[in-house]
Amino acid sequence: MSGQSVFDTFNESAARWPERPFLNVLQETADIYEIEAGEISYADALDTVQSYIAQIKAVGYIKGQRAMLLLENRPSYFLWWLAFNALGISVVPVNPDLRIGEIAYMIGHAEPVLALTIPSRAQELRDASAEVGMEMPVVSLGEPLPNALTMAAIAERVGDPEAALLYTSGTTGQPKGCILTNEYFTEAGRWYGTATGVCALNTDDERMITPLPIFHMNAMAFSFMAMVRVGGCLTALDRFHPRTWWASVRDSHATCLHYLGVMPSMLMGADPNDNDRSHSVRFGFGAGIDPKLHAGFEERFNIPLSEGWAMTETGAGGTICANREPRVIGKSSIGSPDETVEARLINDAGEECDHGELLVRAAGADPRKGFFAGYFKNEAATVEVWHDGWFHTGDIVRREADGTMYFVDRKKNVIRRSGENIAAVEVESILARHPDIKSVAVTAVPDAIRGDEVFACVVSKDAANLALAREITTWCLSQIAYYKAPGYIAFVENLPVTATQKLQRATLKTLAANLLEDPNTIDTRHLKKRSTS
Repeated sequence: MSGQSVFDTFNESAARWPERPFLNVLQETADIYEIEAGEISYADALDTVQSYIAQIKAVGYIKGQRAMLLLENRPSYFLWWLAFNALGISVVPVNPDLRIGEIAYMIGHAEPVLALTIPSRAQELRDASAEVGMEMPVVSLGEPLPNALTMAAIAERVGDPEAALLYTSGTTGQPKGCILTNEYFTEAGRWYGTATGVCALNTDDERMITPLPIFHMNAMAFSFMAMVRVGGCLTALDRFHPRTWWASVRDSHATCLHYLGVMPSMLMGADPNDNDRSHSVRFGFGAGIDPKLHAGFEERFNIPLSEGWAMTETGAGGTICANREPRVIGKSSIGSPDETVEARLINDAGEECDHGELLVRAAGADPRKGFFAGYFKNEAATVEVWHDGWFHTGDIVRREADGTMYFVDRKKNVIRRSGENIAAVEVESILARHPDIKSVAVTAVPDAIRGDEVFACVVSKDAANLALAREITTWCLSQIAYYKAPGYIAFVENLPVTATQKLQRATLKTLAANLLEDPNTIDTRHLKKRSTS
């Protein structure tokens, strides 16, 4: 697999399994996007990709350039990516939820020479390009490609070519552009295609369904590349639809599925149905299930959920997955590193410990194999995260004597109150069990005496008043140590989440800071008293 491009990998599978289905579009997705429903074979996909390659070459785009893609979760995204990849042109995927200011930053930073988009967003991309003073041709799907305006090749690099520039969520400052090479993607396919245990794939007739956005690494690197590697079929939904999810799973004939965030919680919130186990799924692979729902989900839907850990920066090079039996269910276990990954935990002093920041690298001669190639235009940040030859993840993890690891929280999300370290996700997990809470997010706000105080943003199911806030705090005090309970509660209509339903922690922190001065925010600090019993 060494030296192969994403297109090379696909081309091999198309030659081996030409008649097999490659991409599948369900009717629901087809109706939303106004495209044709049905399956696309490997052979037909290859023919389409070859036609795109000819179009790109004819208008003068060259290796080392970048093309911006704003195509949502349409199957055409994958086909255009394969075509650009075949010519050594990197893609810059755009989250369709972004607006002109955010897109303008990406254009100015990535310097793409072309943007391919859906018609409704074309003018916005042109305006964003103009805002940063760049002449970037914008073309809608179905229109002929415009002639290249430049021979500049800003993505050109020595060694493994860049395949994509993916932007992080930008939790601090502007988003960082992660350089992802061909090897990054082919290694992800290799990792998944050779995985053992719960999430093992085969080359017979795998069919994966994912509702996750394909402008993120999960769907691009793991879902897509895994199916290419084993000759499987990928069903990418436009997004997660809780009410029709299981119908989509059945209609797709999926043998495996991907999930993130609150998806399992939303599915468990639906009334039990006789068809809950009427599917062909062997396993689910993802992260972020509420620990208290894990066992119940597996029992109800008869699907083992293999929780894993990875970042855009780590790719398959640092992936850790709880795919081997016996699994620890319901305790945020991410399993233990396999033989391809080295991992260690350190405290703030840089000393080895069993509860600290997770550091990872690839085992063997190349510690960065499978990882991102660096942050574009930010070598200092790249050097910082690779300090001492280890990738510093910024995640706090706990390790037990048998080597099993448990995710605690992001390091920056740890609330430090009066010398005590409090994991935001732990408090959120407890509060989420309260019968009157629909959803909740916890962050730190400054406290003149204690350093930090716990601030909870609560979406309530019904009443939202002083009495409920006090009742929630009192209840919480019966569940966890007093210092972990919220010192402030603000009732909000919605929580800031990403397209994959992950909390936007930076936005949450800003929201809490603003709400701290809001007269409707309820101060419950006086209720937080150490028990004398």
